[in-house]
Amino acid sequence: MSASVAVRVPAKVNVQLAVGAARPDGFHDLANVFLAVGLYDEVTVTPADELRVTCEGPDADQVPLDRTNLAARAAIALAERRGLEPAVHVHIAKDIPVAGGMAGGSADGAGALLACDALWGTGASREELLDICAELGSDVPFSLVGGAALGTGRGEKLRVLDVGGTFHWVFAMAGRGLSTPAVFREFDRLGEGTVIPEPVASQPLLDALAKGDPDALAAAVSNDLQPAALSLFPELADTLDAGRAAGALTALVSGSGPTTAFLARDPESAAKVAETLRASGTCRAVRTASGPAPGATVVRTTGA
Repeated sequence: MSASVAVRVPAKVNVQLAVGAARPDGFHDLANVFLAVGLYDEVTVTPADELRVTCEGPDADQVPLDRTNLAARAAIALAERRGLEPAVHVHIAKDIPVAGGMAGGSADGAGALLACDALWGTGASREELLDICAELGSDVPFSLVGGAALGTGRGEKLRVLDVGGTFHWVFAMAGRGLSTPAVFREFDRLGEGTVIPEPVASQPLLDALAKGDPDALAAAVSNDLQPAALSLFPELADTLDAGRAAGALTALVSGSGPTTAFLARDPESAAKVAETLRASGTCRAVRTASGPAPGATVVRTTGA
């Protein structure tokens, strides 16, 4: 058995998030086109007397360190399937924004799951790992897979997508978080009395990804949760306007927000958009990243 295993796992941006009406179980059917981007958390698991979680990095104080943490839940889920005790120390080095709509918590869940699988030598198949991911949350399977994928159902059923190039992004972090359940509730409230169509993936968007064409992708991105996020956090509109004015090809709220995402033509354009956003006073922090990025990957093991 290894003494420790470290896994690197990426953030995501939703280049399309089509949302259907609320289902009887409270979830929503989605057509969710994920693109993994090169902002990473690193999750390290080490044998311990009992399960514990620690965290470092930006906004680490906002990360729960009890068994509600998705990384802890991942360790528990795999241990229960194998008849093991989840006796590990899970350490999360955060670089993905917390509560930012970029699947940082989901990434940590996928990272811990892959790390525990390697640490314990459980030999779980990819299918079993994805099944556990889907139990943990709608975005967790994609954090394991990475690259680009279409998520259907509540987002957990994945079809890997071809990407023909590199897309350059700027992300602006807001001064406070947004609760994903609250954003979905606001989506339902705003849609009361209207017929909400079945969510389907945009073929022009899938074609743009396959061709690696940033202009075509910019014309096709969409997020059905954006009006709800803006309703709850109106100041995000100022950030979106500032990024567009700086030359971004397009601007959108990432997932349920409140992080805003800006597609740029190339690294130089991304740097200019980032510089302008930093000076705009409309956001707390700015990061650049490109995608697609690989999914959860073991980056380090140490021997017992």
